[in-house]
Amino acid sequence: MHRWVTISCLWAIMAVGAWADAAPFLGRWALTSEGGGPGWLEVRQDDGVFTGALLWIGGSPETQTRIYFEGETLHALRIREDEIRDPSGKVVRKQIQPIELTATVSGDDLQGDLSEPSTDGMAVIKQSFTGRRVPPLPPAPDLTQVRFGEPIALFDGRSLDGWVALGGAHWGLLETNHPGAKGEGWIPVDPSATNGWSVRDGVLVNDPAQHEGQEYIRYANLHTVREFEHFNLTLEVNIPPDGNSGIYLRGIYEVQLRDSFGKPLDSHNMGAIYGRITPSVAAEKPAGEWQSLDITLLDRHATVKLNGQTIIDNQPIAGCTGGALWSDESRPGPIYIQGDHTGVQLRNIVLRPIVK
Repeated sequence: MHRWVTISCLWAIMAVGAWADAAPFLGRWALTSEGGGPGWLEVRQDDGVFTGALLWIGGSPETQTRIYFEGETLHALRIREDEIRDPSGKVVRKQIQPIELTATVSGDDLQGDLSEPSTDGMAVIKQSFTGRRVPPLPPAPDLTQVRFGEPIALFDGRSLDGWVALGGAHWGLLETNHPGAKGEGWIPVDPSATNGWSVRDGVLVNDPAQHEGQEYIRYANLHTVREFEHFNLTLEVNIPPDGNSGIYLRGIYEVQLRDSFGKPLDSHNMGAIYGRITPSVAAEKPAGEWQSLDITLLDRHATVKLNGQTIIDNQPIAGCTGGALWSDESRPGPIYIQGDHTGVQLRNIVLRPIVK
């Protein structure tokens, strides 16, 4: 009996020690890669088990396969299955790809590395990052008490005045320490991106045309010169069949623009906060029809009305979305429209700043 009591006490002491090591890491973190790309990490303890999610520059937050601690070091591991294709695009095999984040913490600052094997398995690709603790989400604002400033027409229907085309982050080859190996990773800026944006008959148009048999052309995103913080944004958008674009609020939160008519509700559908918030109802129209969006962003909460229906009602946004310009949610930023996916048309883009 005394032996089992002693063992139980030892386990309790070990558990307290593990909790002490983990406690400083709990919460949400805004990450910045060594190349400037944004990221986001959440570490939780649910029913005695450490869990969490990671967003690394692009895509959506991914639940981690395992989170554990080694002394004062955090390990977040995700195992994914990649498809390896030949030059024609045919899948020749599937390959398990472990991706590991390690980090140490000092107060509200995080520092670490993200590591994964190169495609050929001959090297490890390692990208360093820093992190800053994200303040807790504030309560949902009372939108009935909001006061708006004078409306600002972001698009004059005649020119691209007030906008600038910039190449965004993309997936490309990274050099590794192994002389004969290259690995894939996110490259934060593409200065050679082509501008596919123009104005036609009072409509803002993106035409990211590709030419069969020729080298792939990478197209630029379109950013407002001005930056904003809290606001209401209204616009009309026309999306082609299978179209996929997005409009970023303050450069960090993407509202998805996608041909998702008739598809089940998903956080990647039309009007969703990409990978973060799923619309409560499907209100999209078929591709090729003009659709209206009415978006309010205030205190890290979003309200989205699509074609007159509220599909996101004053919901908190846990962190930046993939493709963000940065991970710092406290700073103002531009409105920017994705230009590197498919074509899209927009008109009547009007922003009303919120007076705080």
